[in-house]
Amino acid sequence: MNLAFKEIKKNKVRFLILGSIIFLVSLLTYIISGLANGLSQDNASLIKDLPEGHFYMNPEAEETYNLSRIDSSLQEEIVNDYQDATALSIQMGFLDDRNGKQQSVVFVTSTESEIFNDVKDGEILLDRSLEDKGIKVGDMLTNPQFSGEFIVKGFVDQTKFSHAAVAFINMEDYKEIYKVNEMQLVFIPKENSPHEITGLQSFTKQEFLKTIPSYSAEQMTLNMIVWFLVVISGMLYAIFFYMMNVQKIGLYGILKAIGVKTSRLFTMMWTQMFLITITSLALSIAISQGFNTIAPEGMPFSLTIETTLILSGVFLMIGFIGTTIASLQIKKIEPLQAIQQGEM
Repeated sequence: MNLAFKEIKKNKVRFLILGSIIFLVSLLTYIISGLANGLSQDNASLIKDLPEGHFYMNPEAEETYNLSRIDSSLQEEIVNDYQDATALSIQMGFLDDRNGKQQSVVFVTSTESEIFNDVKDGEILLDRSLEDKGIKVGDMLTNPQFSGEFIVKGFVDQTKFSHAAVAFINMEDYKEIYKVNEMQLVFIPKENSPHEITGLQSFTKQEFLKTIPSYSAEQMTLNMIVWFLVVISGMLYAIFFYMMNVQKIGLYGILKAIGVKTSRLFTMMWTQMFLITITSLALSIAISQGFNTIAPEGMPFSLTIETTLILSGVFLMIGFIGTTIASLQIKKIEPLQAIQQGEM
């Protein structure tokens, strides 16, 4: 520990540069991770906020939920046989407000269930983001394919699908708009759901999310950037400590000659790594959490404490691995040879 602090004091500029780079890389990682989580919620919070369970769709739809049709008799049998089973449909659409302005929404309807909001004929429940666009409780909204008008009965928090606000409507109203009689999907909570239902294809919640066209590509791109930055931080540690060790071969030879154990030299570098990393992470966490509170209202940014802790643990682990790999050369140092090399 003493050796570690003396080394940092002696080469404070070098360690400050390394710490600054780790700070910037980790800050960028936290920010991108927050954007990935925020976009994930904005894209599929309707599905993500459901309890764990299984979705079932017609296999002929080829994993495209809006092409799926569940036979009415099979749907009734499933809803009656499995507790809390719900048939539902999801479809993109739009509403015209009282000023004639068109609002893009995702219409969602379901059979009677505790999982989804119960909406009566002619009523509509909207995601709260539409309240910011001037829509209020009691407003009348229209749709060209619907013969009547929808009255806004209330708002729900953070319920979106495919980056559009969700609009819960009655099942009969949905059938009139889209001229269909069958529902697209069946959802059964995990504790009651069978692995297979004859004639239907089963999906876990995570598997169903991957069938949403934009979800997988969006999340894969952002997560790849996050892990790429994490790997870069590990390479930075490896390169930094490797170069430091090359310059100190003679010193390590002297230390080994006077009885300093290799394990103590490893401990010195691990201590330096942890000190630099923890300090850099503390600063980047403070700034990223601050950004979490001051991010513009329209920006889909969500950086949870859980995600922050996981990424911090990964940074520490990657730093430890990079430092250890760079320090393996210390084991091979022979005192006399190292001293002679250091004098050249």
